[in-house]
Amino acid sequence: MPRRLAEKPRHVRPRRDHKRERKYNAIPFQPAPVKRGQEINVTIDDIGNRGDGIARIQNFMIFVPQAKIGEQMRVRIVSVGRKFAIAERADTQEKTQ
Repeated sequence: MPRRLAEKPRHVRPRRDHKRERKYNAIPFQPAPVKRGQEINVTIDDIGNRGDGIARIQNFMIFVPQAKIGEQMRVRIVSVGRKFAIAERADTQEKTQ
C-alpha cells in the first residue's frame, strides 16, 4: 500500500477587524472653478484617449474637442460635472452664427 504524503498547511490570512481602508486619497467635495456658459482662455496641456484636448484650471479638467497640445484659445463651457467639464471653441461658434 502506498504511503500517504503529509498535507501541507495552507497559508491563511489573518482577519482584519478594522474598517476597510480607502484605496484612493479622496478630496472633499469642492465646487467646480467654472460654470456652464462661461468663456475662458485656456492652454491645451494634454490629449485624452478619444483625441480631445485637455486643459486644466486648478486641477479641474476641461475637455476641448479637436484641439492640439500647446494651443491657446478661448472656450465656452458646455457642461460641468464633478470631476471635469466639456467645452467648445468660442471663436468657431461665433463664425457659424
